[in-house]
Amino acid sequence: MKRYLTVLVGLLMVGHVAAAHAGEAVSVGALPPVVVKTVPAAGDVDVDPATSEIHVTFSKDMMVKQMWSWVIHTRESFPDVAGDVHYLGDGRTNVLPVKLQPGRTYALWINSPNGKHSAFRDRDNNPAMPYLLVFETRK
Repeated sequence: MKRYLTVLVGLLMVGHVAAAHAGEAVSVGALPPVVVKTVPAAGDVDVDPATSEIHVTFSKDMMVKQMWSWVIHTRESFPDVAGDVHYLGDGRTNVLPVKLQPGRTYALWINSPNGKHSAFRDRDNNPAMPYLLVFETRK
């Protein structure tokens, strides 16, 4: 049921974005930013537990002054934060310093699916589409 609700919320958000941009030409500039890369990669099941940073890279230049929303999926699956969140000089990659444990599954949202936490935003103040990053560390 929870999975169904997550998919439904995602579909509603996509519909909302489509309606908000209905009269505009489809372009990277007109649409919200999306995640183009994560390190570790989503679905990786062999992440080194010594990994000390999670990176997310977006499709557009982002607002970089204290603008991020690393969101808890569950308390048990959110990594321990081990430093200051920051952007790299490219203006598109955000870094979450972490302390990971071996043999664990981590799940965290980049912006929340319900829209409550949407501080990852492009320079035109458009919130990034929510993205669920899930990976596992090796034992």
